[in-house]
Amino acid sequence: MTRNIILILGDQLSPGMSSLRAGDPARDVVLIAEVMEEATYVRHHKKKIAFLFSAMRHFAEELREGGWTVDYVRLDDPGNSGSLRGEVERARARHEATGVAATEAGEWRLLDEMRGWAETRLLPDDRFIADRQDFVAWAESRSMLRMEHFYRLMRKKTGLLMDGGKPVGDRWNFDAENRKPASDDLFLPRPLTFEPDTITREVLELVERRFPDHFGDLRPFGFAVTRAQAEQAFDHFLRSGLPDFGSYQDAMLRDQKFLFHAVVSPYLNAGLLDPLAMCRRVETEWREGRAPLNSVEGFIRQIIGWREYVRCIYWWRMPGYERVNHFEADRPLPAFYWDGDTAMACVSHCVRQTREEAYAHHIQRLMVTGNFALLAGIDPHELHLWYLAVYADAYEWVELPNTIGMSQFADGGLLASKPYVASGAYIDRMSDYCGSCRYDVKARTGPKACPFNLLYWRFIGRHRDGLVGNPRMKRMVDLWDGFDVDKRETIMRDAELFLAGLG
Repeated sequence: MTRNIILILGDQLSPGMSSLRAGDPARDVVLIAEVMEEATYVRHHKKKIAFLFSAMRHFAEELREGGWTVDYVRLDDPGNSGSLRGEVERARARHEATGVAATEAGEWRLLDEMRGWAETRLLPDDRFIADRQDFVAWAESRSMLRMEHFYRLMRKKTGLLMDGGKPVGDRWNFDAENRKPASDDLFLPRPLTFEPDTITREVLELVERRFPDHFGDLRPFGFAVTRAQAEQAFDHFLRSGLPDFGSYQDAMLRDQKFLFHAVVSPYLNAGLLDPLAMCRRVETEWREGRAPLNSVEGFIRQIIGWREYVRCIYWWRMPGYERVNHFEADRPLPAFYWDGDTAMACVSHCVRQTREEAYAHHIQRLMVTGNFALLAGIDPHELHLWYLAVYADAYEWVELPNTIGMSQFADGGLLASKPYVASGAYIDRMSDYCGSCRYDVKARTGPKACPFNLLYWRFIGRHRDGLVGNPRMKRMVDLWDGFDVDKRETIMRDAELFLAGLG
């Protein structure tokens, strides 16, 4: 009997994977392996490793219950080679298999390696909505890319929030209604968490033993680790978070880590949730009157718009996209990105939350840690590796374009229409961080000036000639040009003094 090894990766925990559909449970063997190479190519957050290993072990049980023979290799198993290639070869020998079938890896690094494996059939990952080749044809036919135009194509393709050929509400985008600051007197839900079972407790002990020096707090641990738990977590969000998600999705509060966010992206990106099914359920909440259109459209746009868009950008521009550096930024990543030890209250809070939860929402990432890095001239590749390591939902296909293109504008405007920079006024408006900060958010210069103010105007001044032609930045350039010479020199001097202390 001809037998194949079907390799399932840690972010392919979906029973409908193309590799499984192409296999035969009566003949083939599924291989799932915990390997040191994948756990350490960046120093992943302890919670991220624990989440994935536990979810992988639970998925193996799900497949066994579905009739599959599963060869599961644990990290501490005798003879574990430490690499996926090594484990595939060992499994082929154990089971006398003639070939290997696998769904394409989601990261270019690993897919490039798999293409060189002997007798390995690679199948497309069809869990996504946009076709990568169709995207390339679309992108290369346009003089300028904008996610909004792509998003409208995805709406038409899926039929989500469409009324005939028109968008419901006669608008494609309700983002203007989704920028309210939050106050701590709101009733704020918490994401659903789960008590670790026996499998998860074993994994937590493993991670404590084998990854003691990795970033992040391992406990308390409450991630969903099964498909059923992930669905429960999403159901909880639909009931408790979705109605106000849109209005407050950009808000930040010191004592509220999650606000109205779903916190299900780790489950979605690992394969425990289906993106289109999620969006259809969200749409139903609006159609049945339980959630407003601005919240529903905002959520759907993140999934079928932004998530799909950055994946297509990633595969179109790799390899090489990870090293672009439009502003030639070369400052090393400051140590406070790891320990949170900085007097900037907003940065300290976001880093400490990241350490505790392996999670921060998109505005904390974009407009606090990302904004600071761009203003300070931090090497975008170093920042990319940090984001990839510290968040439980981070895989290179989704994290890299968000960092290089959106957050750092390192691709020169391929992905984003402007550099996403802001002074302390934005953070003050959208959060309550500034009230507890030693710096004065209203001061532009001097030792008490908010560093975001100093660095913002330094950024405008340094890159003035490159920014003046951007319609969305011209007003700020004009303001800079209107400062007298003494004011500009003072800003530059104080900003450089602050940066000199980062080392």
